[in-house]
Amino acid sequence: MTNIVNHWIGGKTAEGASGTYGPVTNPATGEVTTKVAFASVDEVDAAVAAAREAYLTWGQSSLAQRTSILFRFRALLDAHRDEIAELITAEHGKVHSDALGEVARGLEIVDLACGINVQLKGELSTQVATRVDVSSIRQPLGVVAGITPFNFPAMVPLWMFPIAIACGNTFVLKPSEKDPSAAVKVAELLSEAGLPDGVFNVVHGDKVAVDRLLEHPDVKAVSFVGSTPIARYIHTTASANGKRVQALGGAKNHMLVLPDADLDAAADAAVSAAYGSAGERCMAISAVVAVGAVGDELVEKIRERAEKIKIGPGTDPSSEMGPLITKAHRDKVASYVAGAAAEGCEVVLDGTGYTVDGHEDGHWIGISLLDRVPTTAKAYQDEIFGPVLCVLRADTYEEGVALINASPFGNGTAIFTRDGGAARRFQLEIEAGMVGVNVPIPVPVGYHSFGGWKDSLFGDHHIYGNDGTHFYTRGKVVTTRWPDPADAPAGVDLGFPRNH
Repeated sequence: MTNIVNHWIGGKTAEGASGTYGPVTNPATGEVTTKVAFASVDEVDAAVAAAREAYLTWGQSSLAQRTSILFRFRALLDAHRDEIAELITAEHGKVHSDALGEVARGLEIVDLACGINVQLKGELSTQVATRVDVSSIRQPLGVVAGITPFNFPAMVPLWMFPIAIACGNTFVLKPSEKDPSAAVKVAELLSEAGLPDGVFNVVHGDKVAVDRLLEHPDVKAVSFVGSTPIARYIHTTASANGKRVQALGGAKNHMLVLPDADLDAAADAAVSAAYGSAGERCMAISAVVAVGAVGDELVEKIRERAEKIKIGPGTDPSSEMGPLITKAHRDKVASYVAGAAAEGCEVVLDGTGYTVDGHEDGHWIGISLLDRVPTTAKAYQDEIFGPVLCVLRADTYEEGVALINASPFGNGTAIFTRDGGAARRFQLEIEAGMVGVNVPIPVPVGYHSFGGWKDSLFGDHHIYGNDGTHFYTRGKVVTTRWPDPADAPAGVDLGFPRNH
């Protein structure tokens, strides 16, 4: 019998009542292993109502209470990291070590939330006028929502809700319907840690659930990570309904390789960043810009390494790369490689015919490497979200930077060089939100915020770090004057009034 993933509302499992379900597939076998309940408008309303009710007390709770619960949750999350990684592998397909890394990156943000009292400290100015003090404080918003993608079913929710609830908000999560089980497991661990019922809720579903969260009058803010078209829609719709929005979109992350770079290190980095997690990362390097005469040697070094990658089920400890999330996505990724030559690309590696013995129905695709890619090619213009690396050529540093800055995306970028001056110039001139210097995937640590520029971010706030705290709180300024006890009337005084 097929398992059913249900909602989590008000501190307990809530069986789906809409009668609509979506399939959850094991990408390595192509088999539908689970079905997930899709929420109706009424079910979304029930989750928001539970969160609103919980906020009445949670929003007034002490910082000590909130952080003590998060400390217990952190210990439980750490203890169950293997179990969560297994759920991710079963539904997303990524190899177990990669899934464990995802949980570890999520734990970083729980660490940050456990120390949120530092970020929530206010400011005080005394004696701004005679006996007048001014203070600034930050307060929670109320009910907030998170809408998260399939590629990091544990990490991206963990980038959102620990900070949100640490700040005193209550949370409704709508995870990806393609791999929903990790979110439910996290909800169970939060409950076990002592989080009051209704503070954290999970509703599954499709556009019906998303649109209801975007329009619900009791939802004060929406966090989103996904593709650029959907991020733009989330931002436009939620903003029109008066909500605060952070919507992180797609990417086409470039790696600029200068002639003085260590080419072995650059090739290692390009392969890891392009093909890790089968390229299903918003911070994947999908375009390498080779400057000067190093292109041919760099492409050969990348090819040598890429051909050795072991592709197989995520449950196999020897596998380095797993399948793609769905057959439809696999076919779409393959189409970019199939049409590359006609658009002027040199196809160095074509992985579109790859299969795994004994798992022929899995969503498999091999490594693809395209060289001398023109900027007009679809493989360059679109976010492919698969194991396809494009190599472009530039004659000079300036030409390479201009090429990168012409991209509509501005999520992350990297430079590989031994020249400190060039690296410093690059980090100032490049139009992207996250920059790596000899670091291919410059995802910031938890206490620095994550987010891109241009079509990679809609809204004013990046995610986690100080931006996360500011997003989930609003400022209030209090101006105070108290009478001094020495001013108390001492009886009738017929003299001149005292002004000072």
